[in-house]
Amino acid sequence: MSEDELEAPLRWLALKDETRTGWQLRGIEAPESVAAHTWGVALLTLHYGPRAGIDVDRAIRMALVHDLAEAETGDVATRADPGADSIDPAEKERRERAAMETVLESVDDGGELRARWEEYEARETPESRFVKDMDLIDMCLQAVRYERAGRYDPGECDAFEAYDRLDEFFATAAPRIRTDVGRELFTETRERYESAKRDRDR
Repeated sequence: MSEDELEAPLRWLALKDETRTGWQLRGIEAPESVAAHTWGVALLTLHYGPRAGIDVDRAIRMALVHDLAEAETGDVATRADPGADSIDPAEKERRERAAMETVLESVDDGGELRARWEEYEARETPESRFVKDMDLIDMCLQAVRYERAGRYDPGECDAFEAYDRLDEFFATAAPRIRTDVGRELFTETRERYESAKRDRDR
């Protein structure tokens, strides 16, 4: 083991402290970290992957590295609100590619990590499309949890003017779901979210 070999994992562990920006903007009390989200995506992939008929092992590897660049770039929220500040997609991709060079430097076996990240970004394989769907489903399930627990004030948030409650998270997810399993889970999750809103308003 080289002297520098532990430097890359030390960078990766920054994801444990990197708060998910969308929840932070919405004023969620103690929002999840990027690492917590990554764990959720990996577990959903493990659980639902067999139903989708994909290579589950490869997909889990992909899930584990899909947000690795955010150890350097931080989390950038996808916004549905046309008036919301957001980064240009091409610029976001440029920053993430540069970040991957940094987070994988000094890693002797970085080829596998980079390959799974590149596969995820390209969305050309059944596994990459499925993992992206689980990325979106994890976000929506987290919205259900936050709604049920009342971990934000529904009436106070200037950052989400075009959407009520946590609706924007579902609005950004809906058009990007691409698999049958993903669509089924999204429909069920949205129903639970709407039910949670009704329960909270009683």
